[in-house]
Amino acid sequence: MCSMTNHDTPIIDHNSLLDEIKKNNVRIIDVRRKEEYEDGHITNSVNLPLAKLLNDDSPENIAKIAGELGISDNTSVVVYDDTFGALSSRIVWALQYIGHTDVRLLDVTFSQWKQLGLETTTKIPDIAKTIHSINIKPEIMATVDYLEKIKDKKNVVVIDNRERLNFLEQHIPGAINIPYRTLSTEGRIIRNKESMRNLLKNRGIPEDAEIITYCGSVGTLSGLAYYALKSIGLPNVKLYVHSFKEWKKLEKPIDKQENASYWDLSAD
Repeated sequence: MCSMTNHDTPIIDHNSLLDEIKKNNVRIIDVRRKEEYEDGHITNSVNLPLAKLLNDDSPENIAKIAGELGISDNTSVVVYDDTFGALSSRIVWALQYIGHTDVRLLDVTFSQWKQLGLETTTKIPDIAKTIHSINIKPEIMATVDYLEKIKDKKNVVVIDNRERLNFLEQHIPGAINIPYRTLSTEGRIIRNKESMRNLLKNRGIPEDAEIITYCGSVGTLSGLAYYALKSIGLPNVKLYVHSFKEWKKLEKPIDKQENASYWDLSAD
């Protein structure tokens, strides 16, 4: 299974994936629960429930899981879920963090794939295990220490991708709220490039800024935001993977909006 050509986007459209399936040129990962996967999945896909990775998301375990799924360093990988792309985004990011370059999100969920009338199967493919190396990409991760280091730096934007009311109640100081629900478009997990650029412009976020995304706990909602930003070619984006749960646990400073429940919650 050889690597595809270089990609200018972390998203693959469903028609392109159909072509890759015909060529047997891609490893497809289904991030849903095991019973859902067994009930039907995209042809040739293998199952990796997100919980299996989150139980131990050390680089060593990510590489071990990749090898068990037949993913070597040069394997082309596409990941999908049925949860608006958030779960699959976390898997894509984990693989990229250990140095895997040829991995992308499917532009539709499994339900949308079926609604399009595309083929599914219950057949589970035979996988030959392999070995995946570890080549950490620290530039795509933000830690709590890193956030504290850059808090007064110019041209750094921290984005909170939780629901607006959660953001208003408490958030990392200085963060801008872009709720994860605003990232998608009808029938696709992420807006098109023009629409995504308009969203950032409306929020006053310059495209040349260093942008750090976070959400509630494990980096799924903010993982989706990470790839929405990368889909328009932004060069300097990081995921605060342990997110607000860790920030609170470490008793770091928190801002809140006074009278949050009375605030306009309809902001796009």
